[in-house]
Formats: sequence, C-alpha cells, structure tokens
Amino acid sequence: MSSTTTPGPPPLVDPSRLVADPGAAARELHEAGPVHRIAGTDGLPAWLVTGYDDVRRALGDPRLALDKRHAAPGGYRGLALPPALDANLLNMDPPDHTRIRRLVSRAFTPRRVEQLREPIRGTADRLLDAVAPHGRAELISAYAAPLPITVICELLGVAPGDRADFRAWTDALITPDPARPGQAKEAVGSMLAFLTRLLAAKRTDPADDLLSDLIAVRDEEDRLTEDELMSLAFLILFAGYENTVHLIGNATLALLGHPEQLRALRRDPGRIGAAVEELARYDGPAPLAIRRFAVEDVTIGGVTVPAGETVLLSLAAAHRDPRRFPEPDRLDLDRDASGHLALGHGIHYCLGAPLARMETEIALIALLDRFPRLALDASPEELRWRPSIRARGLLALPVRW
Repeated sequence: MSSTTTPGPPPLVDPSRLVADPGAAARELHEAGPVHRIAGTDGLPAWLVTGYDDVRRALGDPRLALDKRHAAPGGYRGLALPPALDANLLNMDPPDHTRIRRLVSRAFTPRRVEQLREPIRGTADRLLDAVAPHGRAELISAYAAPLPITVICELLGVAPGDRADFRAWTDALITPDPARPGQAKEAVGSMLAFLTRLLAAKRTDPADDLLSDLIAVRDEEDRLTEDELMSLAFLILFAGYENTVHLIGNATLALLGHPEQLRALRRDPGRIGAAVEELARYDGPAPLAIRRFAVEDVTIGGVTVPAGETVLLSLAAAHRDPRRFPEPDRLDLDRDASGHLALGHGIHYCLGAPLARMETEIALIALLDRFPRLALDASPEELRWRPSIRARGLLALPVRW
C-alpha cells in the first residue's frame, strides 16, 4: 500500500538577505524561481515576485488590489494610520484612485514642477557652500536629506521653521527606534495635528503653492474631501522626501564605487538624465512596490496565489533580472535603463517622478561640479543601511574632497 502526502507551503525566504546584500539575494531568488514565500513587512507570510516580466505585469494587474479591505481576515496588518491619513492613493483602486489622481493632476502640473528647477539648484548650492570649507562631510544629513525636504516643503507651502520636524517624523515612520515602541504612533499624531493646522491656514490665506491649489481644484462638481486632502499632503511629503533622499545617496555611492563611470559622467554631464535612470535601476530607493492583495486566485509565474493573500513585488530583484538587463550587476551609464520600475508602472506610476528625477539630476551635477576630488571617506564595509525592506537607503555617507 502506498500513500501520498500533500506538499506544504514553500519555506519562507529570510527578508534580511534582501537588506544585507540585495544583489546576491536577487541572483539566488532568480535561480530558485519567479515566486517565493517571504516574511512580509508586517512579519506575516506573503508572496514575493521577482522576475522583471512578472513584476511589470503585476504592477498593472487589476486582480492585485491596493485597498486593504481585500486582505484576508487575520492576514495583513501593516502600519495603522488614522482615517484622515489612510485615504491616500497607495491604499486605493479605481474608481476612487482614478478620480483623485485626475484631480491631483490638475494641480501637480509639469509647469509647477519646472518652476522648482532654479530653487532646487539654489538650495543645492547653499548646502554645498556650508560644507565646502571643511573638506569632508556626512552627505546624507548635510545634503541628500535637507535638499528634498526643502523642495517638498516649498512645494506644499510649509514654512522654513517647521521643516526639521518633518524629517524627524518621516524617519520615525520608516525605521522607528526599537527602544521607543510608541515612536511611530507619536510621529503620526504630530504629523496629523500639523497638517490639520496647515490646511486650515491655507484655506484662510491661500498662496502660490500645491496645497492651496489642491484645496481649490475641482472637476465639475467634484473636489477633494478633507480626509483626501490631508492624506495627499501626507503622501506627497512622505514619499517625495523618502525616495529622493535614498535615490541621491545611493546614486552618489554607486558613482564613487565605479570611478570609470564617474569620470565618464564628469566628461559629459549632459548624460545625467540617462545616468539617473541607470542609477535608479542599479540601486533604487524602493526594494519593494507597495503591497497588494489578490482579489481572486491569481497565477503568477506558474504559482497560484490564493485570494486575500499579500503579494510583494520586488523591484530590486526585477532590476537584476538578466533576461531584461544583461549583466545586471554591472553599473553601465550607457545602458538603456528606460524600462526600469523604480518609480512604478501603470496607473500607480509615481505622480512625483518628474520632480524626483529633476532633484536627483541637479543634486548630482552640483555635487560633482563643486568637488572634483570627491571620494568616499570610509570603507564600503563600514557603511550602514536602514534595517528595512521597505526602503533602501544609507544611514550615513561620509565623503571627503
């Protein structure tokens, strides 16, 4: 008599591998298969998709929803936000997503973004002026972080005196101190209180800024609700700051680690646009896309994901897929990296992508112009990264010139 056993679920992939050595982890994942079981950002099991084609398709698949109401009972338990901050585009699917994105697009125009070009360069120059006499600096705190926070606050119309708090709040949400278990909740409360006051002030005294325009924007009889306004301001601040800090820091480190590529860019700074695309592919700021939930049983890469389960799309692994990017572990500023997914794909493509690109291009060129002898002021092994699979970013980047 013979018996058969039903195979159990695949073993969980250790997410710490994706933080410690994302390139090596991507190679192992691609060799093992296109879909894996992983301990997700909330510690619960999730499905991790790694192949470029599968990730790209999944980013636009309506069967993979962002709305947390599609999560299975007792499943996903991510960051809990109050309703006023939870009604944002990262938690929405059509038709709500379509309506809000259309309204936001009326205010967040290419013209408004282009108007920031000169202020961004001016801010970059002032930050570099402050560190130039010292011959060395910690580049994240002195340059990569204050530049985007200044730009986002200028865009929203936040007064200079309030900007330091914004950085502390966003840092607390991304990597809260384990010794302070209530830190993230405190940051959310502080941010909500501040945005409530700020919106009230903009209604009373509107100015030439994005937040005032979002309050005023309408489409026929439709306009943004109070919670939608609040959550949009939160999302623009949080995502706009976080991703750009890491993109600037990671790109700088990549260039310093590849001197021949750095020399080529110095010789021809007009290549900066294409260079930023490759740098975003090579070591982007978001290892994962925002989590999704299967609204029905979905087959991805030959694996069936049951309805209600959490799906994580690995942008980092997709960018190291040799079937899409030959020699993916090689930084090549001449590569056509235009298909990268660092800023999303499909209906959820990042609204702030043009601004993030502009900031990174300006930040890198200003830095390289100012310091022809820029060099890393530590061994690569000494550098520390944020202990999070949500964000790929350096805690510090010591440099000298």
